Amino acid sequence: MNDDVRNILLGVIAAGLSAALGWLARTYLWRRKLRRKQAFFGLPGNSECVLVVNREPGGDGSVHRFDVFALLELSALIKDCGAHAQIIQGDTAQQGIGERTEFCVGGPGSNRRMAAHLQSLLPGVQINTDKDPGPDRAAFQVGSERYRLESGTVAYVLIARLTTGPEARPVFLFCGQQAITNQAASRYLARHHEKLARKYGDKSFCLLLKVVNSQAYGPDVVELIADVTRAAQTPAPAPRTSHRADR
Repeated sequence: MNDDVRNILLGVIAAGLSAALGWLARTYLWRRKLRRKQAFFGLPGNSECVLVVNREPGGDGSVHRFDVFALLELSALIKDCGAHAQIIQGDTAQQGIGERTEFCVGGPGSNRRMAAHLQSLLPGVQINTDKDPGPDRAAFQVGSERYRLESGTVAYVLIARLTTGPEARPVFLFCGQQAITNQAASRYLARHHEKLARKYGDKSFCLLLKVVNSQAYGPDVVELIADVTRAAQTPAPAPRTSHRADR
């Protein structure tokens, strides 16, 4: 074997080793990223979860199209984790908390399951569910702060990851003043779940988001207003302060 053939063989071997090591490194990083994602969502491979949807107000049990879009956003996350989802309506959901990962979509006025979660897990949150028009219709009261809906201009939505114990599967809440804000919250989770996992790990959190000018921008322009976890989990009434959106 002359030197030229030897150099060619060595080059091929080196290229093969480099490719193999690169593949192994990428596979390791991909699997580590997947494990972190599965841990954050409480969705190990082949596990089961539930998507709890609300009914459209005044409808026949149908789901608002923006809530359907929210379910699609969440379904993609679930599929990425290698898990399986069951869709049920909030009025018929009867299961405990922590048995399976749960994604609950909709406000307490149209989703009985959401109303129960707010009462038991976020007692510091009060939501006006009156049907009559008025400045406080659909307003959020979180601790001492009130956040009013300005339809088409500004709307608020709560997104929460809540657990009842170290071994319990998490419950994710997407509770908005309008259906489009539920989609905005699910999209925010899809885009920022890695950052949220690094910050909160397996701990509970509740974030308040503001959806800006949904008539023009749909669910895409979202601002994080505050981490309201402490206020939302503290059932202490306090004087109310009204907030209006910055223009």
